[in-house]
This record gives sequence, C-alpha cells and structure tokens, in this order.
Amino acid sequence: MDDTVVLALFRHGLTEANKRHAYLGWTDSPLYFSEKMELALQGSYEHMFSSDLGRCLRTAEILFPNNDLEPISELREMHFGEWEGKTFDQLKEDPIYQKWLTSPFIVKPPNGESFAQFSRRVDSGWEKVVDRLLVGKIQKAAVISHGGVIRYLLTKYAPQMKDFWEWKVPHDTGYELIWHLDRLRRGERCTLLREVPLTENPDG
Repeated sequence: MDDTVVLALFRHGLTEANKRHAYLGWTDSPLYFSEKMELALQGSYEHMFSSDLGRCLRTAEILFPNNDLEPISELREMHFGEWEGKTFDQLKEDPIYQKWLTSPFIVKPPNGESFAQFSRRVDSGWEKVVDRLLVGKIQKAAVISHGGVIRYLLTKYAPQMKDFWEWKVPHDTGYELIWHLDRLRRGERCTLLREVPLTENPDG
C-alpha cells in the first residue's frame, strides 16, 4: 500500500489590488486576467481545499473546474486592519506602519491581526486539512490560499529550513509537499518539495 501523501499549495490568481501593490488581507479584489490560468503540469487531485475568500474560490474554479471544493476560513490571508487596500505610498508616513516594516512579527496593524494570531489561525486550518486527509484516506490534495499563508506553511513544513521572507510565492507557481504518511501524522516536515508551474491558456 502506498503511504505517500501529496499536498499542493497554490496562491490565488493575480488581483487588481495586487497589480497596484495594495495590502490585501480579508478584503477581496477581482482577479486580473483570471481566465488565462491553467495548470502547466497536469495532475489530478482527489480533494480541494481553499480559503473562503472570493479570489481563492474563483481561482479554484478556474484551475480545478470538476473538483469538489472545501472552503476553510482559517486559511485566509493575514488581516491588515486599517491598512487593507492601502499601498506603501499611502502608509509610509504612519509611525505604526514604519515600526511594522522593521518588526512585522511583533507589531500589529491597527484593528488587524498580529503575526502570532495569524499563525495560530493558520495552524488551526492546517489541522483541519490534515485530519480530513487522514480520515478520508486522501493521498493527493491541493490548497488554494494566499502568499502569507503559503510562506508560513513552507516555513514550518518544507524539507529545507528558510525564513518567512525567503520563500518566493508568485502567482504563477505552486508547490507540492510530499510526505510519508507517518511523518504527516506526526506533524513533521515533508520529505520532498517540488514546484508546480502555472501557465497562460493560449485559448483563454
């Protein structure tokens, strides 16, 4: 019996807010040229998980139109509070923002989440994903989520150790994390990590 489990992490498609480099946490934004996305590496996933925000749900519909989708609210991006939808130029004179730029894991956005709150929430969502895989004996699944969420999960579970900001999470590439079942059950790092490219659909 194959004891390998594959879990792919995909970032949602590029949004209008991403194009103007605005902070986009729990606020949503339409996808930009969304219909042109497709998996360059064709692979079947038995189950799909997603953040419950529209940009992730829409991305999942485009990439995996025939899969059932399980939304998990804990897999949302960090909540940026009063900075939602604002750009660096709009915030650069704010003294709290200046402190956050130098200490993002300590300073909390006004009326938003601290990194510790964000981490605990994502951990809770991840536990739901893993429990679902184990109970359902699912061997290959995918998650559509956000840049911050994926960076955090790679920091915890990738085979090579990197700092949060060292991980590059572009809109056109995903990651497949591969575990032996016992390692996943124990919450250990995966044994293999590989990139899954996305490309534009020439017919889109």
